[in-house]
Amino acid sequence: MKIRELTEELHHWKLSKERVIHFSIGIAALIVYEFIARPYYRPYIYKHQINDFHIADTLGNSLGTIATIYTLIALFGSTRPQHIFLINTITISVALYEVAHPLLGKPIDPWDILATVVSGGICYLLYGWIHPQSNSLKHNT
Repeated sequence: MKIRELTEELHHWKLSKERVIHFSIGIAALIVYEFIARPYYRPYIYKHQINDFHIADTLGNSLGTIATIYTLIALFGSTRPQHIFLINTITISVALYEVAHPLLGKPIDPWDILATVVSGGICYLLYGWIHPQSNSLKHNT
């Protein structure tokens, strides 16, 4: 996308039901993380030494990826191909950020990478559920 196309897109940006749905999903993921998961769930799991299969450890990546994807889709996406592109690009970008952690003096956490990829997949499936695409083969039989 060129700068001119982006400015044109932003010039014609309109609030729609679809954008509100996407933005709501993104904000809901952020709120769940900031007001439930981080202050209550994670400390409870750590305090009682419960094995939750690394869910408490990876909540930032899981819910953060969902929040990022759906918020950016709401703000910048206008077509299905753009939405799918954003889902893929953001998922890959967050995973690459995790792989680059040694450059920041932090260890690579494979659970965070896995959580990011799974969350990206969940976003893709959720997007398909929210916006089902008609299959022309079903109509021809």
